[in-house]
Amino acid sequence: MSERTAHPDAPEPPPSSRPERSAAPGSIVEREASDGSRSSAASPLVRDDGAERDKAEPLTAPCTGSLTVVGLGPGPAQLLTPAAQAAIDAASDLIGYGPYLDRIPARDGQTKHASDNRVEIDRATHALRLAVAGRTVAVVSGGDPGVFAMAAAVFEALEAGEPAWLSLPIAIEPGITAMLAAAAKAGAPLGGDFCAISLSDNLKPWEVVTARLDAVLAADLVICLYNPISNARPWQLRAALDLAARHRHAQTPVIFARAVGRPDEALRILTLAEAIEAAETADMATLVMIGASSTRLIARPGDAAPYVYTPRSVTKSCSVAKSPCATSQGRT
Repeated sequence: MSERTAHPDAPEPPPSSRPERSAAPGSIVEREASDGSRSSAASPLVRDDGAERDKAEPLTAPCTGSLTVVGLGPGPAQLLTPAAQAAIDAASDLIGYGPYLDRIPARDGQTKHASDNRVEIDRATHALRLAVAGRTVAVVSGGDPGVFAMAAAVFEALEAGEPAWLSLPIAIEPGITAMLAAAAKAGAPLGGDFCAISLSDNLKPWEVVTARLDAVLAADLVICLYNPISNARPWQLRAALDLAARHRHAQTPVIFARAVGRPDEALRILTLAEAIEAAETADMATLVMIGASSTRLIARPGDAAPYVYTPRSVTKSCSVAKSPCATSQGRT
């Protein structure tokens, strides 16, 4: 089985090669005579509602390709949805971060376009150009493409891009995101209200990150931290957990879930005090979950890890910072 290597910039077809499209209400079309002939360049151009338009205003040809943003889930093939697999199978071109594309077996007739993890907009733009040129494109993301991933990047590129791209069919196929995979392994820590925050300050100031953390900690939500630590910012997770300690009891359950579903999976259930000291052991493959004041542990026999869950109901005593409701029933 062979895999084709693509040029990074696929050209768009010249206007003369693009098929015409029928006009939608309010769209711009050339006037057509009763005998079927089109008017000359000197004739006025009108909308189908009768309004004239400036002759310099471009006509938009239809796109014959399509673009689907696909969530691969946490890793195992059995956690990939059938709809996501169908989109991958139907694609002529797969675009994504290299390690994510490596999860997909190569096959004849399908081209992979791998890129680095810091070039999301370039990746999205390349996908749009391929699709508008008639290709069936799938952009792949780990987890869910709409959670800190490629779906938003595609729409950012679309909004800033060529008018012709707006007629391109774009679909999003969801996947199992890291916080849901981690929660399922631990028990039911997301049984109450929760939120997700990315600790990366590549796209927003750190002051914004801490302001949002402070707000959701005060609101007593379970907090799922994506992108907790990297080589370039090894200190941010500890800073976030130190901030949590101002709002939460030291015994509050904290989950470190790394590479859930993959061979190197690791799940650690810690107290907040322990998590602060262990912050530097996390990495970009780790999902960190800080419990609410009501989050509890259920001890299990022997060496089995406790179940972690957050009750669905909330009492007044559990809605106050550092409430006694944070006391654990057992941990590892």
